Amino acid sequence: MSNAAMDVVEFLLTTRIFTDERDLDANDLPPRFRRVFWTDGEIERPLSATNSTARAGTGVDQPWEAVSELMFTERDEFSGSISINQPEMAEQWFTERVDDERLRSNPTLAYRFGEEFDIDYERVRDANRPIEADRVWIDSLLEEYFEDEEEEEMLDLVDIHAPEEIEMTLDDLVLTTDQENEIHKIVKAIEHRDYLAQIGLREIGKLLFVGPPGTGKTSTARGLAHSLDLPFVEVKLSMITSQYLGETAKNVEKVFEVAKRLSPCILFMDEFDFVAKTRASDEHAAIKRAVNTLLKSIDDVSLIQDDVLLIGATNHPDQLDAAAWRRFDEIVNFPKPDAGMRADILRVITRAMDIDEFDPDEIADITEGLTGSDLRMVLREAVLDALTEERTTLTQADLVDAVEDFEERDNLKNMDMMDGDHDALVAGGDIGADGGDGHSHDHAHEH
Repeated sequence: MSNAAMDVVEFLLTTRIFTDERDLDANDLPPRFRRVFWTDGEIERPLSATNSTARAGTGVDQPWEAVSELMFTERDEFSGSISINQPEMAEQWFTERVDDERLRSNPTLAYRFGEEFDIDYERVRDANRPIEADRVWIDSLLEEYFEDEEEEEMLDLVDIHAPEEIEMTLDDLVLTTDQENEIHKIVKAIEHRDYLAQIGLREIGKLLFVGPPGTGKTSTARGLAHSLDLPFVEVKLSMITSQYLGETAKNVEKVFEVAKRLSPCILFMDEFDFVAKTRASDEHAAIKRAVNTLLKSIDDVSLIQDDVLLIGATNHPDQLDAAAWRRFDEIVNFPKPDAGMRADILRVITRAMDIDEFDPDEIADITEGLTGSDLRMVLREAVLDALTEERTTLTQADLVDAVEDFEERDNLKNMDMMDGDHDALVAGGDIGADGGDGHSHDHAHEH
């Protein structure tokens, strides 16, 4: 029997069992099924299995065709519903073919068949991504919370990502031992929040990531959100100075309120040095009030009490003042990678590439000073150059040439453009086509 039939029967059984078992709630449905039935902020029984909902939940193009020959299925031509007309036969057919992995990813089925397969339903449910981390739930909350159109501008201060939308995982990153240890500690703190509250240890869960651009600060924060199935709320601190945001201090408070409503979540604030620079400058009094509000809001948010993990990041730790430093209980250093880390990064980012006689250690030796983000740029250029020659297989020489080209562009970026040289170069060489100066250390995907 095809996997398509198994997928559709799983969907049919899940909808039937969930409808009948009133003790089950939204967190007992796998996210892929849950989003199909989420309407107006809730999941209403009975769940209706049709060609349309089954296709959306399973990815099977023709759900009815996949199960039409099974004796326990039927279809209502008028309504388009697909149902099970002989439940015992359907369950026997399914349990004779199902594997543990499928049951461990579906709490509803673990509830029904767990004892038969020696699978702990509670563990399966705990491992299932909670509804609060789903995009549909996040959107419904924001729609409810920002009913007033004038308040919608407050969302300009944040980017909110559901875990399912974050492509970067911790497995895609090469971290130092210290970074791994700090992440491990914070994961344990999240797992044991109740215990930490019980013993009165509340000053935990505010991290500051420090290091040059491109070293993985943002990617690590996002990867942590993906691994922990937490919504990722990214604050754009530079937007605080935008004139059109109106009552800026009020908007800052609103951002923290949103994070608390989305909790448990990760609240990420990049360019945290902006806070110290603003406090030390002659900025408008309203902007300074906003920054002071931000610092007070940081004081008032807590991993233990509010289920909000706060992560700040800065490329310029030298610009932070004491008031900024003392807001964080852990400082995590993100240095430029050494040769060994560069080789490991190259192994990670080339996993899907075909490279003849690939020697990452050789490339690591000639890329001293480059960040993980820089190495991605090198690989990108090597791939594009090969494609111009109609090749999808790279060679070691392609990578070496790409490193040399990268360094040449980097040197151009650092030239002292005097007496019109800059205009001549831009006009003749189209410098900036990929980011303004031919090479940027600030990339969305860091390592």
